[in-house]
Amino acid sequence: MLRKRLFAALAAVATLFGLQVITAGPAAAAPRILYYDASQAQEFVAVVNQGAQIWNSRVTNVQLQPVPAGRTPNIRVYADNGWPRAQTTSLGNGRWYMGREAVNDGYYQPRIAAHEFGHLLGLPDRRTGLCTDLMSGSSAPVSCRNPNPNATETATVNNNFRSAAAAAAEVPAREYVWVG
Repeated sequence: MLRKRLFAALAAVATLFGLQVITAGPAAAAPRILYYDASQAQEFVAVVNQGAQIWNSRVTNVQLQPVPAGRTPNIRVYADNGWPRAQTTSLGNGRWYMGREAVNDGYYQPRIAAHEFGHLLGLPDRRTGLCTDLMSGSSAPVSCRNPNPNATETATVNNNFRSAAAAAAEVPAREYVWVG
């Protein structure tokens, strides 16, 4: 209490002499880092990285980074001839597949990558058919070229990772399949 009064008095005196007093505000929490391994994504490594960057540019509480040497990844990304799909083991952990079937049908690759990362970030499929909804997945037209999450999707991911405790919470294992 005495310390607060003393600081307030010093700040008042400093203001009289035209000095500016800087006080520390609340520190922003560092984002949770999730490491992903795209080494098995074959020809899709660049688009996987693009999908991660899309999320990194939109959310503040979590960041997707390529796994450094010697570290175990939270997320593994594979390529195969099926439909894109994600399998979560918990929030921020699991694997997803860049399926060539959707690519061959003409779906936009960066949208697929961002969509599948969305599952690992805690978002379910939302079959709205709207191109503005990233998690509408294949229900949006093949012509959809929007790889960005909307405001609700972004807010949900930020909320999912709002604290270390929330990020560590177990989420039931799920499998999501991109169906054409």
